[in-house]
Amino acid sequence: MATAPPPRPPRPGRIRVFRALYDYTARSTQEMSFSEGDIIYVSEEGPNADWLSASCGGKKGLVPANYVVSEQVEHLQNPLHEAAKRGNIEFLKECLQNEVSINSLDKSGSTALYWACHGGHVEMTSYLLQNTKINILAKNKIGDTALHAAAWRGHPDCVRLLLERDADVWTKNENGKTASEVAKDPETAALLSAKMRSDRCNEDEINEYASESDND
Repeated sequence: MATAPPPRPPRPGRIRVFRALYDYTARSTQEMSFSEGDIIYVSEEGPNADWLSASCGGKKGLVPANYVVSEQVEHLQNPLHEAAKRGNIEFLKECLQNEVSINSLDKSGSTALYWACHGGHVEMTSYLLQNTKINILAKNKIGDTALHAAAWRGHPDCVRLLLERDADVWTKNENGKTASEVAKDPETAALLSAKMRSDRCNEDEINEYASESDND
């Protein structure tokens, strides 16, 4: 008699986020109880197909797999991005603490950092940039980076933070535009122009040094 194939391994780090619509009471010490309205962070990993590992309000435990595909929960799509758009830094921190991927993409191909910069949320942008896993160079579907977003929306404080983390001022979007070329705010444009001039000077110095070394 043929045996069933082993289950497909889950994608590492994949966390789905739900809002409970009903209370759930644990039936064993391994399970996790939660209440209506609680935010539940559910991993695709579990001891078997019937149970999934989850966390909620600092607690961890197992939840029934069929619970998170039922009408008893509301699936929150792109919670990190929604938090970034609204400037809700506490919810964003909670998502990251519960291992929601900091570089996950929404339907536009944008990261949470992009939306934080787009909204001019300086504290949130600073917080995200402190994470060593952040992809500061990520492009969305139209080729815009977080620096493009901050420049286009006229948020110089976000631009400064990105430049401090060595955001690439030369990256072009699908329209062939750099962040400097989409900047509308004079202060933002000046910051980007200064960085580009500095890069050119550094490049000239490097080329001059290389030329002198070749002549030695």
